[in-house]
Amino acid sequence: MATVRSKLVTAAAVGAAAIGGAAAANAATSGSSSGSADHARHTVNGKSEQALTGTTESKVRAAALAKVPGTIDRLETNVDGSAPYEAHIVRKSDGAKVEVQVSEDFTVTAVNAMGDHGGKDNDNDGPDQP
Repeated sequence: MATVRSKLVTAAAVGAAAIGGAAAANAATSGSSSGSADHARHTVNGKSEQALTGTTESKVRAAALAKVPGTIDRLETNVDGSAPYEAHIVRKSDGAKVEVQVSEDFTVTAVNAMGDHGGKDNDNDGPDQP
């Protein structure tokens, strides 16, 4: 009886480890292209930001990194600014966190310090320059 019980306990432990490992692997890869998947997404006037995918994600990523070299935290729709897309980036030059707003034609329209949606010059290329 002890042998059967031992085998059942071992099988249950192996099964639980396999399921837990698969869940951890899925969680680790599901948000990798957009940084921290749901981190700080918000809703304005009933519209919620959504993660970008596919061609849109690639084009927004390229435009944002061309303007502000750094590490992408996340790419998403923009519900509280004038541009439809935004990239959250940790700027390579000084580690500052910025939001790069990108238009429908994938040009950068603004670079804002996180929390600053006033369009101030946060990319150090002079006023009136996106």
